[in-house]
Amino acid sequence: MKIGIAANPEKPRAVELAERAIDRIGSRADVAISSETAKALGGHGPGVPLEKIEADVLIVIGGDGTVLYALQRSRVPILPVNAGTVGFLSEIEGASPVAFDGAIDRVLRGSYFLEERMKLAASIGEKRLPDATNEIVVHTSQVAKMRLFEVQVDRRPVGRLRADGVILATPTGSTSYALSALGPILDPGLEGIVVATLAPFHPMQRALVIDPLRTVGVHLVLPDKEAVVVIDGQSEIRLAGGSTLTAYRSPRKAAFVRFGGRFFRQLQGKKILPWSDEVGLSEAERHADLSPAA
Repeated sequence: MKIGIAANPEKPRAVELAERAIDRIGSRADVAISSETAKALGGHGPGVPLEKIEADVLIVIGGDGTVLYALQRSRVPILPVNAGTVGFLSEIEGASPVAFDGAIDRVLRGSYFLEERMKLAASIGEKRLPDATNEIVVHTSQVAKMRLFEVQVDRRPVGRLRADGVILATPTGSTSYALSALGPILDPGLEGIVVATLAPFHPMQRALVIDPLRTVGVHLVLPDKEAVVVIDGQSEIRLAGGSTLTAYRSPRKAAFVRFGGRFFRQLQGKKILPWSDEVGLSEAERHADLSPAA
C-alpha cells in the first residue's frame, strides 16, 4: 500500500500532524510526501510534486482551502484532516490525537469506503478551466460595480440579471459560498448544478437547481465590462466583456475516504440546518455515524 501526505506548509499544526502521520505509518506502507510538505518538514528529501503523487490514499491536512487545492491537482482519493477553522470537508479533526491515529490505522487496514462527489468542468471559448469541487463564481472585477449577466441553459438564453456575480455550485458547494447567497442545501449524494446570484439588483431573485446533464452558461453581456472567474477560491481567470463561461458536469469526480456518514451531523454542528438538532435524538444518536464503516 502507498500513502501520500500533503499538509498546508503555512499551518504549523498541519506540519506537526504530517510528521505524526509519517511516524504512525512507519514501515507498514510506502509514503510519498508532497514537495511543499517535505520542505516544511525538513529531513525527508525533496518530496514529490502533488500532481505526480501516485498512491492508494492521499492524506490532506489543513483547512477546506487545502483540500480544494489538492483536489484541483490530484485524482488520488483524499482523506481530509482538519487543521484549520471550519473544516466542513474534513473527515477527521486533527485536534484529536486518538481520532487521527485511529484514522491512519483504519486506512492501513483498508477499513474505509470511498465517497465520490460531482465536480463541475468549465470552459471559456476553447480554453479549458480547472474542475471545481465547490463552485465557479463569475464576479464583477470592480468593487461595488454590478454587471449585466445572461444565464444560458444548453446554450439558450433563459434570462438576464444585474448583480455582483453568479455562482454555479455543485452539491458539495451548496453548503459553501452558494449558501451565503441563499441557495438551497443539496445532499452530496445528489447531482445538480446550483445557480445563485450575488447581491442581485432585484432581491427576490431565487436560486435554482439544474439537471447535471445540461450545460449552464454565464454570458457577460456588455462588451466593455469584464469580470473575474474564481474556481474553488483557488484559481482566478479573466472573463472579457461579451464572453461566455460554460459549465457542465465533469467526467472526473472528487473521491473522499470516509469511515461513516457525517453530512447531517456536520450541518447540525455548524448550525446550518433550519431545525434544532436536539429534537428526537438521544445523546448516543447525536454522535453516531449515519452509515456503517466498511
